[in-house]
Amino acid sequence: MRETDLSACVRQALDDYFRDLDGEPPHAVYDMLISCVEKPMLESIMHRTSGNQSKAAEILGLNRNTLRKKLKQHNIQ
Repeated sequence: MRETDLSACVRQALDDYFRDLDGEPPHAVYDMLISCVEKPMLESIMHRTSGNQSKAAEILGLNRNTLRKKLKQHNIQ
């Protein structure tokens, strides 16, 4: 299976992150990565749906209430 462009970007960013740690132990990598990806993803989807939360939730495969919670967490209207 061929790696997607997005997967390749994430992999490269993580490789760079670990290299830049220069021997320091990594910490909370999962939360860091999710927070870096989730906000721009939500912003992009909300833009593409002209702010329609029902459409955005459907595209994302989320319950609308879950989407609302995530939008609030990231201060996205």
